[in-house]
Amino acid sequence: MNIAVIGTGYVGLVSGTCFSEMGNKVTCVDIDQEKINKLHEGIIPIYEPGLEKMVLKNVEKKNLFFTTKLEEAIQEAEIVFIAVGTPMGEDGSADLQYVLAVAKEIGQKMNRRLIVVDKSTVPVGTADKVKATIQEELNKRKETIEFDVVSNPEFLKEGDAINDFMKPDRVVIGAESDYAFEKMRQLYTPFTMLHERFIAMDVRSAEMTKYAANAMLATKISFMNEMANICERVGADVNNVRAGIGSDSRIGYSFIYPGAGYGGSCFPKDVKALKKIAEENGYEAQLIKSVEDVNDRQKFVIAQKIIKRFGEDLSGKTFGLWGLAFKPGTDDMREAPAIYVIKELVNRGAKVQAYDPKAMEEAQHFYLKGVENVAYKNAKYEVLNDADALILLTEWKEFRSPDFSEVEKQLKTPVIFDGRNQYTTYGLEEKGFEYYQIGKN
Repeated sequence: MNIAVIGTGYVGLVSGTCFSEMGNKVTCVDIDQEKINKLHEGIIPIYEPGLEKMVLKNVEKKNLFFTTKLEEAIQEAEIVFIAVGTPMGEDGSADLQYVLAVAKEIGQKMNRRLIVVDKSTVPVGTADKVKATIQEELNKRKETIEFDVVSNPEFLKEGDAINDFMKPDRVVIGAESDYAFEKMRQLYTPFTMLHERFIAMDVRSAEMTKYAANAMLATKISFMNEMANICERVGADVNNVRAGIGSDSRIGYSFIYPGAGYGGSCFPKDVKALKKIAEENGYEAQLIKSVEDVNDRQKFVIAQKIIKRFGEDLSGKTFGLWGLAFKPGTDDMREAPAIYVIKELVNRGAKVQAYDPKAMEEAQHFYLKGVENVAYKNAKYEVLNDADALILLTEWKEFRSPDFSEVEKQLKTPVIFDGRNQYTTYGLEEKGFEYYQIGKN
């Protein structure tokens, strides 16, 4: 098939590349000329394992193209994906200006029947707005061209997005016509040949599915962090509690690891947007609000443990920090716990020496730009030099089994604050460390 993907951010670039991997001709569009120039040069704007290799291969095979011209991309396209950003507005709602701007241009430029697919995470009812926007432009042109608007939410995990797309758990399609369902089924059949993963439904239910899925996962994380905080106060071990409840097949082990809170591009934004959607429709989503409140508080738990150990005034203290990204396998720092912990510490006079395998540039140039007393080191043990304690905030593989004798040797005092409960089985107290974790101490 001929496909156009509008937006070369995380979702757009991964989706377009994976579609091209199956032999489709895919043209990715972005208004950012510099980004398109870099893609033509083989420079990938995001870090995602396996993505660069797949992009370069399909560009070479002439399956994958990049342009700034939407009209050029949709001339021969059968399906057009809208994968532009939906940033969070000041009131917590999803900002649809970019989605609707693309819809307007599609209406102005389309010359044949199209299936227009909302791939961006958008509020319930967005497909109606996209449809109305396209139709308005066609009416201005006095053109009668058939088109469908479909909802096809993405369920990609950063750090494992290629695998998620190529071997999906499910493909959710919300449409209003048999033609659209059949075309979307044909497009996704190569990805679902071993198992039937195609779930057809109405458009509004498809739009709601993405929010419901992310809210459910965020709820599990906040629930476990709430349990950890209770465990700490009653003298229970949250790691044992997790094992006890995870063995129940109705609950399972996924997303019940206590930690320093969730971050990233999806959970914080989607939970807030879902709360706003409920509010706009006359319903107070109390559980969703609590999920958000617990997470906001959880991001400061490690900082609070540090303050309790070293005092309110941290002047003269230096902390080595492992992990800046919100999770391993990505350079994404959006809403990462590290941002909150670092700012809290330096505001109290401390210095921070940080290392992350992929997110250093993001920290320096965007998320921690202008924050003083933060030094970025080239290797994990360098951050420990003359530091008063080690802080772990992202569970990258290279941090999972460190040389604790080297850690002790480098630190001024053998103190570890574990924001991901990675070292609970290493017997660190017996090795002479002060060990602080989520849900204990």
